[in-house]
Amino acid sequence: MLIRRKSIEAQANTKAGPNRRRLGADAAKPRTPRFAPVTLSELDGVRYLHFGTEWVQGAMRIRKPDWIELEYAQQMMAWMLFNPAPRHIVQLGLGTGALTKFAYREFPQAQVTAVELNPAVVAICHSMFKLPEPDERLMLIESDAMDFILHAAGHGIIDALQVDLYDATARGPVLDTPEFYQACYDSLSPGGIMTVNLFGDHPSYARNLKAMEFAFDTVVSLPEVHDGNVVALAFKGQRQFDFPALYERAAQIEAQTRLPAKSWVNGIKSGI
Repeated sequence: MLIRRKSIEAQANTKAGPNRRRLGADAAKPRTPRFAPVTLSELDGVRYLHFGTEWVQGAMRIRKPDWIELEYAQQMMAWMLFNPAPRHIVQLGLGTGALTKFAYREFPQAQVTAVELNPAVVAICHSMFKLPEPDERLMLIESDAMDFILHAAGHGIIDALQVDLYDATARGPVLDTPEFYQACYDSLSPGGIMTVNLFGDHPSYARNLKAMEFAFDTVVSLPEVHDGNVVALAFKGQRQFDFPALYERAAQIEAQTRLPAKSWVNGIKSGI
């Protein structure tokens, strides 16, 4: 059972700084979105993020702040099997910043962008989850994910797009329409890959898969982990899977990062 911690409701962080910005022409206008309280718990050396409920929105092992603790979050990095040298990695929905921190550390040649609407989440990631401050490679954008991806769709320069968009109810992704996934597709560079965190035992799962298959050329789901998390991989362009080559690449990933990449290849095999 998780230990409930004091609710933390951070004030909006609007200070100017390198690569911290709001998106859109009306960024100067006050916005009044209503957010659930950001809460924490700790158990067995792991710190968890919640939005006022027992649903886990992310985790960090306190002694290993740059490690990706949750298995589904590790699977969100499965695009590494296909692109060892991305130029631009984007995270929609910051969570604890686990994926953003990992990408920032492991791919020093890449631009890493995280998009998060709730300024309290950004603040708590800095103060409690060791998220680095923005710099020339790390950009934090306070924006609705739909607004951001529609803007990015006009550029098509994202190599790896990681989508993990849940609210306090955690009933399914908050963005799941064909229009959203089409914009995700358009935001990717040729051969780009999107990974999405879904709930396999919820009606939203089939709806999201259908919308992804409408927009993307190849979609594969990995086996379910945790309490229903299913990570889907969606490819821009038809994808043929060379499994000997994928296992070879997985061995390289495991040697470099200790992530269980061979299990990702097994999952792709079972999902096609």
